Amino acid sequence: MSSTAQIDRLLADLRAAGPRLDGATRLVFEGVGERDVYNVSVPFEAPGLPGSRVLAGRVETRDSEQSTVVFFTEEEGGWRPVPGAARLDLQDPFVFTVHGRLYLGGVEIQAPDVGDLMGELRYRTIVLRCDDLTELVPVFDGPWGMKDLRFGELPDGRVAVVTRPQGGADGRGRIGVTVVDAVESLTVADVERAPRLEGLFLPEEWGGVNQVDVLDDGRLDVLAHIARFDDQGGRHYYPITFEIDPVALSWTAPQMLFERGDLPDGESKRPDLRDVVFPGGRERRDGRTSVICGVGDAETWWVSLVD
Repeated sequence: MSSTAQIDRLLADLRAAGPRLDGATRLVFEGVGERDVYNVSVPFEAPGLPGSRVLAGRVETRDSEQSTVVFFTEEEGGWRPVPGAARLDLQDPFVFTVHGRLYLGGVEIQAPDVGDLMGELRYRTIVLRCDDLTELVPVFDGPWGMKDLRFGELPDGRVAVVTRPQGGADGRGRIGVTVVDAVESLTVADVERAPRLEGLFLPEEWGGVNQVDVLDDGRLDVLAHIARFDDQGGRHYYPITFEIDPVALSWTAPQMLFERGDLPDGESKRPDLRDVVFPGGRERRDGRTSVICGVGDAETWWVSLVD
């Protein structure tokens, strides 16, 4: 079965299910000039700011991928940078809580040296402990060539680590799962040898996990994305959800949540990114499940789903 058949089947199931959105709102960001904000974290309560509603966002100009992660707090009419908060040279921030502590992760980019014609762009996921927004403490540097590491605390206190290896037998990107005692004890070797979920994606497609919610029985309820290229090189990303058993390495059939065409027209960084929806996280809001997502590598939207 081709990747076109798999993604088209998910799209067909989605469209046959009838209305799927209860509403969609584009977020307004202030204090960043003409730069775009997208691929943000789910909102969280920040240390030292009780009752706050903060998110971390990828901020960059339309003609560049030199990104800065900025912390924003919600105010009437929009989101503004948190005064005095750290700014990080990362992409695609995410947050999670393990053993009562807040962590922030993101993708570090390392460009080739000037004049190195054979050099390649390198990237890896790094994780920092977030005890204070003014100074985050690095706790783990992932292997080069891997984005989309995600974490969840299991009922027994151990930590499920979801990986996304790519290249070689892993193709354009697969999902792996391993379990460790703590975030601080995680090693690059743990990540690299994490067992893969064989057969989840077809060879021509790729995907990764964006948020892990742990169920009472230890299964992982994940928000993820699945993606493919079209014949002209355009990228197509779709938000999906499914469950993973981190011990049996089994999973349920993915379900697509919505597609770019469900949202109002908007901006995109480039024409080949117009159909990109990159989910950042989800939460229950006003009795509905809402997904916060980057769209077109240029905008951020809250999407409220019909249950």
